[in-house]
Amino acid sequence: MLLLLLISSAFVLPWAGAGEIIGGNEVVPHSRPYMAYLKIQVTNNTGTFHSYCGGFLIRPDAVLSAAHLNVTVILGAHNIRVQEQSQQRIRVRNFVVHPNYDPDGHVNDILDTNATINANVQTITLPRHNEGVQVATECEVAGWGRTSLGNNRTNVMMEVVLKVQNDTLCLQQFRKYRRQSMICVGDENGTKGTCHGDSGGPLICNQKAHGIVSRRPSGLLFPAAFTRVSHFVPWIPQQLRRFALQELPASPSSQ
Repeated sequence: MLLLLLISSAFVLPWAGAGEIIGGNEVVPHSRPYMAYLKIQVTNNTGTFHSYCGGFLIRPDAVLSAAHLNVTVILGAHNIRVQEQSQQRIRVRNFVVHPNYDPDGHVNDILDTNATINANVQTITLPRHNEGVQVATECEVAGWGRTSLGNNRTNVMMEVVLKVQNDTLCLQQFRKYRRQSMICVGDENGTKGTCHGDSGGPLICNQKAHGIVSRRPSGLLFPAAFTRVSHFVPWIPQQLRRFALQELPASPSSQ
C-alpha cells in the first residue's frame, strides 16, 4: 500500500510492507536528506504499542510512505535514538487511501505543517508516469530497520545496494505480484536486502524514488517486491489538489 503523508494531510498507495536493511553499511550522516523516520502509535484490545517505518520527502508538505494511522514524521535524522539538532518532528494530519487498496498492502500521507528545507532536510524527485527501470540497474535503499533476520536493531541509518530483477522471479514467488505496479528487486546471493522496520522507504534508482520497500519471502531476502511509484504518479497530484496543495515543484511527476 502506498501512503502519501502530507505534512498537512496523508495519502496511501497499495501494497507496501515491512523492511529492514540487511548486509548494508551505515550511511554518511545526513547524506540522504529526503529520508523520513515514521513513529507509529497503534491501539488495539490489548493496549497501545509503537512501531516504526521509513518514508521520503517529495515536497515540503508531503511524505510518501507505507505507514498506518497516528504517525509522527521525523526528518533530518541520522541517529534516531538521539535528539539531534537537525531533526524536525511533525504530526500527520490526514490519511487518504488509494481506491485500489489491498488489505495485504499499505498507504500515503500528508503532514501537519511544512518541513523546513535545509542541508539536512530535502526532497527527492519522483519518476514520470510509467517510467521504467531496466533489469540489472543498481539501486539504493536506506533505513533504520533491523540488520539481520533476528531482532538486531540499528540506531543509525543504514543503506544497501540492490539490483532490479526480471519480473519472472517475483511472479513465481508472490501470488499477488503485478508487473504494472511492482518492481522485482534483490541480491542474487541472498546476503543483503530489506525486511521488517524499513517499510515505506524509497528505492532510489538513477537519483529518483522509483520504488517503496514492500515484500520479501518469509525467512528469505531474495527476491523482494517493491511498490512501483511511477504507476501511481497520476494519482498523487490529484490528491494534492484535493487538499488545495500545489503541484510538485520542478518534478516530472506532475507533468
